[in-house]
Amino acid sequence: MARTLTEIRMTTRSARRQLPIGIHWRGIDIDVHLGYRKSARGGQWVVRWYVGDRKYRQITLGIADDVMDVGTLSYEDAHKRARATVAGARGAGNLEAPITIRDVVTDYIRMRDARASAQAGRPVKSDASSRLGRYVLEDAKFGRAYLAEASEEDLLHWRGALPATLKASTRFRLINDLKAALNAAAKIYRKRLPADMVQTIKHGLSIGRSEADVAPVARENQILTDDQVCDIINAAFEHDPDGDLGRMILLLAATGARFSQARRMLVGDVQREKTRVMIPASRKGQGRQGDHIPVQVGSDVLDELISAIEGRNPGEPLLCRWRHVQISPTEWQRVDRRPWQSASELTRAWKAICDQLKLTGIVPYALRHSSIVRAIRTGLPIRLVASVHDTSVVMIERHYSRWIADGLEELAARAVIPLIGGGEAAAPQAG
Repeated sequence: MARTLTEIRMTTRSARRQLPIGIHWRGIDIDVHLGYRKSARGGQWVVRWYVGDRKYRQITLGIADDVMDVGTLSYEDAHKRARATVAGARGAGNLEAPITIRDVVTDYIRMRDARASAQAGRPVKSDASSRLGRYVLEDAKFGRAYLAEASEEDLLHWRGALPATLKASTRFRLINDLKAALNAAAKIYRKRLPADMVQTIKHGLSIGRSEADVAPVARENQILTDDQVCDIINAAFEHDPDGDLGRMILLLAATGARFSQARRMLVGDVQREKTRVMIPASRKGQGRQGDHIPVQVGSDVLDELISAIEGRNPGEPLLCRWRHVQISPTEWQRVDRRPWQSASELTRAWKAICDQLKLTGIVPYALRHSSIVRAIRTGLPIRLVASVHDTSVVMIERHYSRWIADGLEELAARAVIPLIGGGEAAAPQAG
């Protein structure tokens, strides 16, 4: 059974100053004790709990706030952390140390890096790695906090401490990354965490509509006219006589697909008899229906693609490019043809094309924005526009609402009827 405990006054700094060097205990529960280990220069908080057979398990909680307030634990902080530590260990059915936010985020980054590497076909770092590394792992106080004792206020405080200069889109993705990491841990370690942990994460890291709309996806300067799109495609074919760059740009413009989708297309995804191509579903989101999205394209697009796939196996990658290696400061040599791997492979050629056409600030993703807006202006139902572009109606309405209104203006005008003089008098008189 647990040993009899002599209570020690140690709740305040002044009380702890009177204690001799050594370890002192105060009860939290019948067999859980908060300890203060005093040294010549301050002290540390520890917790121990009875595990049976006259044995205790003990874990160090952190440095006491005897000298400094920053990065230390007051008695109340230590008391809270001690309870969370013991609850976590007991709930897990073992005596492992409680998991920290740093542990959770590190595991999540490892998972995201592995997924990004599998998609790219080579070891790469995910975008979440740099964001979470800088704003969570490098935040010593927040990172070392125990997940079991994280409160809604703690998460809100972390958000409030983010730099004011952080771009709205980066802030949005960062918060969502942390939310995903914590929710994943909440499922894995649910027996070690408070019952309301999921709700704590939800409310502490919720994204308001105003925040989500701060940086709209489709900026005005990223919506290209049909003539501009055609000019970009023609310039791409001129830039690369082999046609590899031109076919990639053509496919992105004709389908509005993301680069990550276009690069995964196979020869068999070109279906000339049905005048369409099959776009692999995005890996974003959950619960998607089907593996491919059928997208109708023009005969000119099909002719260009067919000319590049004749005699090839249906299971081969559709779009490939020459790989070059530098053999001298001014010379490059062709090595072999490989599938496109990363959107960064477009960067140099895209810049050259935009410079040639005097297009400033345009990014390749503008081809997707322009495809969506073109479909909206044509009058296609929003649900169909969303389906063809492998996104949701909510996202279309949120980020392209202005063009929805413009595209439906003519339809709305047809619903206007004369209200004065009666319907028979509606027709204007000639002359």
